[in-house]
Amino acid sequence: MSRKKKLKNKALVPQDVQLILFDCDGTLTDSHGAIAKAMQKAFTDHGFTEPDYQDVLGIIGLSLIAAVERLAPAEMDTQTKQRIGESYASNYRATETSLALYPHVIETLETLSSRGYLMGVVTGKSRGGLVRVLDQFDLHRFFPVWKTADCCHSKPHPAMVLECIDEMGMDAARTVVIGDSRFDIQMANAAGIASLGVSFGVEPADVLLGEGAITVIDEFKDILNFFPPQPST
Repeated sequence: MSRKKKLKNKALVPQDVQLILFDCDGTLTDSHGAIAKAMQKAFTDHGFTEPDYQDVLGIIGLSLIAAVERLAPAEMDTQTKQRIGESYASNYRATETSLALYPHVIETLETLSSRGYLMGVVTGKSRGGLVRVLDQFDLHRFFPVWKTADCCHSKPHPAMVLECIDEMGMDAARTVVIGDSRFDIQMANAAGIASLGVSFGVEPADVLLGEGAITVIDEFKDILNFFPPQPST
């Protein structure tokens, strides 16, 4: 799909947006490869065949419990699923310090902040996992609100978005979600708000557009094309 085709819906981005809610893995952080490998190892750690790499990418964005449920064989008992989840968390945490933000994340967030936008994070990560990311990359300053899968319903349920909107005193018409997976777009749809996809995470552009994303962005810095300075800035 050409860049021209992906950008044709630019005019449909709400013009009075004040709150931008970002996914984390695959949107802010280049982490999907580490997630997939940690999950594959979690299954082999317990004597099971590792799930297909693409299948693991397909569950990124869900809560850990929901992700393991989708990947596990039908006959796997609950306790084994819990142990696999614990192994995944341990495996992934061992790789966290080697993770990186996508190019231009910091300068783009700084520009959005200077333009008057409020921002938050809605993620399938645990609270502890997100806090470590925010600490590692000094991102707390950009995100006064954030919700994780261990304090809200897992995506694609709209709870994360709706709670952020309520906490920030916003409304749905002035909020946008940006994410890389179908679950991000489905969550936005369920909350009744607009969404933009990014092509550098786990899903191709046609999937995100098919789910209802207004457009799909190829580089993080291109987000700035859709959010000009607020009138008061």
